Amino acid sequence: MPSKQALVRRPGPRLAEGLVTHIARRPVDPGLALRQWEGYVQALRDHGWRTTEVAPADDCPDAVFVEDTMVMFRNVALLARPGADPRRPEIPAAREAVEALGCSVNAIRSPGTLDGGDVLKIGDTVYVGRGGRTNAEGVRQLRAAFEPLGARVIAVPVSRVLHLKSAVTALPDGTVIGHPPLVDDPAAFPRFLPVPEEAGAHVVHLGGDALLMSAGAPESAALFTDLGYRPVPVDISEFEKLEGCVTCLSVRLRGLYD
Repeated sequence: MPSKQALVRRPGPRLAEGLVTHIARRPVDPGLALRQWEGYVQALRDHGWRTTEVAPADDCPDAVFVEDTMVMFRNVALLARPGADPRRPEIPAAREAVEALGCSVNAIRSPGTLDGGDVLKIGDTVYVGRGGRTNAEGVRQLRAAFEPLGARVIAVPVSRVLHLKSAVTALPDGTVIGHPPLVDDPAAFPRFLPVPEEAGAHVVHLGGDALLMSAGAPESAALFTDLGYRPVPVDISEFEKLEGCVTCLSVRLRGLYD
């Protein structure tokens, strides 16, 4: 089986009703969103990723943001317990999908809450955002699940955006990137590179020098090009209206079958 697997979930009919917390609500075009999602999935496939669709959860407007349903470390999937109650029905089908790929499965339990978008992995270091969707008990349970596997779990504050990865992601060399007005504490990361646009703070390493990123951050793309990377821009404007980004539209599973 290919070593690069990604779980994705098709946007549902209620997408425009998705939750927003830190931005004003704007109209969402479901038809355009579906076309943008298909372009995103195709970009993954074009770079050697095998994609698996999680069964729809059409009554859950935010279900397309499938990354929030779990956190992967090695071959273990830690199922989330979303901080927003309406998102909890998204979890069962995500469990079925990741179990079908042969992963071991654990789960956050009450009273813990944790969203996958609050977790940034850089090698064996796992940063977890303590904020509106992930509570202290969720952080404790994540630490208990992953530290025995060799992870070093570091909690960092999140108050200016929805999730930790709404503020920061990382380049392949481990440098954390973020748009400074949205980052609570850049000093929490050993290497931090400011980017000029909010949408430029979100990248997915596709392999080699390729970085999947929003088409809405051309200045950041130029910065990454200057650093020797190859930006792969995709238009995800409809999802950005719902505080989404390129990371939250998939769960990436790397090296499970190496």
